[in-house]
Amino acid sequence: MCFFWGTTYLGIRVALETFPPLTLMATRFLISGTLMLVLCRARGMKMPTWREAARTAFFGVMILGVGNGCLTYSEKLISSSTAALFIAASPFWMVGLEAVVPGGERMRAPALVGIVLGFIGAALLVAPDVAARGFAGAMWQGFLLLQFGCASWSLGSILQKRRRNESHAFVTGAVQQLATGAVYLGPALAEGGHEKLLGGGVPLGGWLALAWLVTFGSIIGYNSYIYALEKLPVALVSIYTYVNPMVAAVLGWFFYREQFGRKEAAAMAVIFLGVTVVKRFTPSPAPWRPAPLRSSGAP
Repeated sequence: MCFFWGTTYLGIRVALETFPPLTLMATRFLISGTLMLVLCRARGMKMPTWREAARTAFFGVMILGVGNGCLTYSEKLISSSTAALFIAASPFWMVGLEAVVPGGERMRAPALVGIVLGFIGAALLVAPDVAARGFAGAMWQGFLLLQFGCASWSLGSILQKRRRNESHAFVTGAVQQLATGAVYLGPALAEGGHEKLLGGGVPLGGWLALAWLVTFGSIIGYNSYIYALEKLPVALVSIYTYVNPMVAAVLGWFFYREQFGRKEAAAMAVIFLGVTVVKRFTPSPAPWRPAPLRSSGAP
């Protein structure tokens, strides 16, 4: 989970050299959602009711559709390693939104200090670019776009957590991905990227990047996350928040020579410090357990 999700930032950047953003989103999640749903069906996992499927699909569009969509668009503006670093601030949104949603966990003062520290770290990257280029630069646009995506991802996750599903967690993931791909299908067709996709104009690198995102980002990465939540303490699972940006930074530098110097390292250290403080002073929820594996004909 830590490694493969970290590689998806580079995978998105490589795929965007071939596919327009909307086409990439639609193609990636339609393929992964369909494959996962077929596999779940073949394993006899309980399928959701129509009402549950509609609710799950809505949350999936909030989490994957908006969250991953903002990430994909942001990599047209900023480097993949910088995008990963900005997304490392996602725990701040999770804790903050949980505190304001009715019935959520109350935020402690040290956690608020951690959130402020994290955004100071982000400001170390954004402020110099704004000072040098003004609002014509892309850094602040990428930052705001990713924070909107993080907010949607976090809110969707919070709302979904409060709804107990009867179907297996892997089925939930399949429905979410399939719904996201379906939502992006119409805009993707209007975008026109399907003409290259169906006309044989996609280079080998584009196919490999798409296959990587589908296999290791959507299917293996997601299922690893679900498995880790089931088997490991939440505090240990959250290590991916720290590892993903470092994997993305190394790969971005190696393949694209993306800049990662003292300024970026300092920003990463401050953001990680903020995340650590937030996690330290935020009560850990009870471990999530997926529904038991049952055949579709079970009572």
